[in-house]
Amino acid sequence: MTTLPTGVQLLHDPRFNKGTAFTPDERQALGLRGLLPPIVADSALQSTRILNELKRQANDLERYVKLIALQDRNETLFYRVVIDHINELMPLIYTPTVGQACQLYGLIYHRPRGLFISLNDLGHVRECLANWHEDNVRVIVVTDGERILGLGDLGLGGMGIPVGKLSLYTACAGVHPRSCLPVMIDVGTDNQTLLDDPFYLGLRQKRERGPDYDRLITEFITAVQERWPDCLIQFEDFANANAFRLLEDWRDRVCSFNDDIQGTASVALAGLLSATHLTGRSLADSRILFHGAGEAGLGIGNLITAKLVDGGLSESEARQRCWFVDSSGLVVAGRDRLTPHKAHFAHAHPPVADLLSAVKALKPTALVGVSGQGRSFTPEILAEMARLNEKPVIFALSNPTSKSECTAEEAYTASAGRAVFASGSPFAPVTIDGKTHVPGQCNNAYIFPGIGLAVVATRARRVTDAMFIVAAEALAQQSGHADRALGRIFPSLSQIRAVSREIAIAVAESIFAQDLAGVPRPPDIRALVDAAVYEPVYRPLTA
Repeated sequence: MTTLPTGVQLLHDPRFNKGTAFTPDERQALGLRGLLPPIVADSALQSTRILNELKRQANDLERYVKLIALQDRNETLFYRVVIDHINELMPLIYTPTVGQACQLYGLIYHRPRGLFISLNDLGHVRECLANWHEDNVRVIVVTDGERILGLGDLGLGGMGIPVGKLSLYTACAGVHPRSCLPVMIDVGTDNQTLLDDPFYLGLRQKRERGPDYDRLITEFITAVQERWPDCLIQFEDFANANAFRLLEDWRDRVCSFNDDIQGTASVALAGLLSATHLTGRSLADSRILFHGAGEAGLGIGNLITAKLVDGGLSESEARQRCWFVDSSGLVVAGRDRLTPHKAHFAHAHPPVADLLSAVKALKPTALVGVSGQGRSFTPEILAEMARLNEKPVIFALSNPTSKSECTAEEAYTASAGRAVFASGSPFAPVTIDGKTHVPGQCNNAYIFPGIGLAVVATRARRVTDAMFIVAAEALAQQSGHADRALGRIFPSLSQIRAVSREIAIAVAESIFAQDLAGVPRPPDIRALVDAAVYEPVYRPLTA
């Protein structure tokens, strides 16, 4: 049982601090008399003050710093403000602003959040975990910082990603913040700019890529299982060489998943399923061309394949719906030096050198950008997609905004407003010939929080691809006629708590159906999920 601090210690504990919202009776009982201004301000007034303070900041990075400072001093108020203003604040606490925060991590660092486990801790990882103050950790997001958004190797600065992702677990689905733990695995960095930066806080060495890397990861996962056996581990922003390998090594041994591979796949699949209502073309009748054949693209291709196989196609037929262009051109059978993951999608076709030529040759119905190459969907490519399709599906999924393959305006303009568009980073609505089009944001935050809530509620032993298909189907069903009338294939982010609840219920059903739950199946799964949801409201405190 947690002992409630009092006095100054209470005001410095973000779990219990209410700031000026402490009542007179609480101030008397908890040793706060004289430590606060006399006026009692409720959470509504505090929220208004926070929003006004954010508006006064010069830029989004300063707003991010203010929000993290609020999270560090008053957890309840932080989540109340974020939940009530999710459309405005999600781009600040996560993409795109979090990318800049990771780049400048050493400069804006104020206080530690989460665990930092480095090569220096080999043989001592259990001690690191023992030092964490919460005994009921249920969700860990862990990164080694090598592939942060579209920004590459940011070393220890990548810690901003687990912190941001876990904030979304709580804000979007209600996973309790005290059950969440961000972890940075610091094995060095190959980013020379960081190594030369006097403010860089990570190990000043090139990345370890040998046996010690695997030893550290294994020791970490083993230690997590010993201390928190019901914990979900989310791998985040590992580079390709490790991402696929770690997922395959651990997915059938511990409750884990890779959000860049599986979460991105699920939200993209949801977008493609939702788009069928606008195009009138089923997923099985689609031909999808991916620009980029890394974690995200191959993950999407594999999940589309699994969904189509569930629908009755053979695996070979299902894979034929997905084609890939990488840095060497179209991925085709017989090409040299294909990785096993790419080889699954290497179809019989003459070599094609570039994306525009691939669009002309393959005549795809959907173009999905996961390349990390900004503006790679040129006007010529977009115009060709519009010529080939009445309603071309254009997904520019790379983050942050500077890496997006095209803007919403470029896609709508090239297609005279006919494109079905979604992006990884948010874009403003676009008006073409008097009609306003609202772009969808293909954001993993629609998927992973709901899956996490389901895992927490059911104490699931594993996370399977079937759960990501179920989550995609549940998300696609949340887009209604009003959304589609605007051209939007995802529900508004303002509804994300309700959307995540429906996803969690559907995934929980799947967990019980697969016999992966750690609790007995209850009569009412909705009630089980709802009981696990954290609501950020001030509760009476007594000494």
